[in-house]
Amino acid sequence: MNLKLRLTILSFLQFFVWGAWLITMANFWFGTKHWDGAQFGAVFGTMGIASIFMPTITGIIADRWVNAERIFAALHILYGIVLFFLPHSADPDSFFYVMLLAMCFYMPTIALANSISYTVLKNSDLDVVKDFPPIRVWGTIGFIVAMWITNLTGNKATEGQFYIAGGVAVFLGIYALTLPKCPPQKLIDKNAPLAEQLGLNAFKLFKDYKTALFFLFSMLLGAALQLTNAYGDVFLSEFEHFPKYADSFVVKRSTIIMSISQVSETLFILAIPFFLKKFGIKKVMLMSMIAWVLRFAFFAYGVPEGFGLSLIVLSCIVYGMAFDFFNISGSLFVETTTDKKIRSSAQGLFMMMTNGFGAVFGSYAAGWAIDKFFTHKFTTASSLSAYLETSPDNPTFLEILKKSFNAMVNPDGTLSSVVMVKDWHNIWLSFAAYALILAVLFAVLFKHKHNPEEISQVKH
Repeated sequence: MNLKLRLTILSFLQFFVWGAWLITMANFWFGTKHWDGAQFGAVFGTMGIASIFMPTITGIIADRWVNAERIFAALHILYGIVLFFLPHSADPDSFFYVMLLAMCFYMPTIALANSISYTVLKNSDLDVVKDFPPIRVWGTIGFIVAMWITNLTGNKATEGQFYIAGGVAVFLGIYALTLPKCPPQKLIDKNAPLAEQLGLNAFKLFKDYKTALFFLFSMLLGAALQLTNAYGDVFLSEFEHFPKYADSFVVKRSTIIMSISQVSETLFILAIPFFLKKFGIKKVMLMSMIAWVLRFAFFAYGVPEGFGLSLIVLSCIVYGMAFDFFNISGSLFVETTTDKKIRSSAQGLFMMMTNGFGAVFGSYAAGWAIDKFFTHKFTTASSLSAYLETSPDNPTFLEILKKSFNAMVNPDGTLSSVVMVKDWHNIWLSFAAYALILAVLFAVLFKHKHNPEEISQVKH
């Protein structure tokens, strides 16, 4: 089989097993289990907790002792097995710990997949900057296909999403064992200090001001990624609370609408070589931050029909630039600016800052803020119906009240139980303000002179 095709299959399956549940887990959590937002923030933060240490540890092992493709295979098989048990968790606490275990197995495979692809391409004397993006784009396509399968099979709020991901993950683990060997580089002298032998010298990168600043902004921008992953689909789904939008396509096929974001990714991934060589890492990452501002701002004013629907679609389109120009370009930046002895460890460090500390910060902070500042509590039918832009006697409103909130209207107009509704407009506006502040600070503080030759040398 063609080498690039084999890596393409690897990329496709790598993100398929994530996309099958990542965007729709909120519907399972809120819609099926009826657990609260603060706990959801904690569960979504498991990706971050795992990414704080697992990518770095596996990167060190791949640099020093075990073939990268073998580690990758073992981790995916274990990840798949754990996913089979996940939906059977009886409460939020047990769900948290099982998900944490699953993420400890999955999160390091993202950096490992990059390292495997880089190694195989370089060993075949191919240009990483030119040849990797067209391979990586199939990871996004895999994510899209998984989202569509989950939604169209009626599993976006059921345990089925985890079974789909688990089965494919086990297959991917077996498939990885057929890939070209990616043995440890073992470029570190056996008499070197213990810290260097363990790959911990990758942390010395923090001594360099520019690199440390890059990792800091990677963490802060990584938080933005978690916000959209955690809440994007449930935001669209909760338009079902509004009688005039309850039967809209956006509500029924929210995951398909969200998949426009991944379609956009495929286009922007292919544009990365041009933008990176022409504008350099600083301007490309700044473009990413501006795109995050637009992503959140468009969501803030989006609704399922008319001009508001156009804003939702535009938000999904700019997501491609927001995600790719940061994640892929950042990975290539690490590849071009670190010593080849510690590149796997450095990639793990980048993953630790973005999907680790950044994810934990984003998930916990967002969950807390949404519950404390952006959740409205209603005790009367008149106030709730006014917020949902309808009347208290609207039959659809009464049906939604019973089905979605397990409440009814008392004879005196009060509600049988307190109804809580998220204020998505102000949630997204606050996220947009956060991204804008990051963009301004990055433009002022991060100093990096663009050198096209530096990018070209990544293939060597």
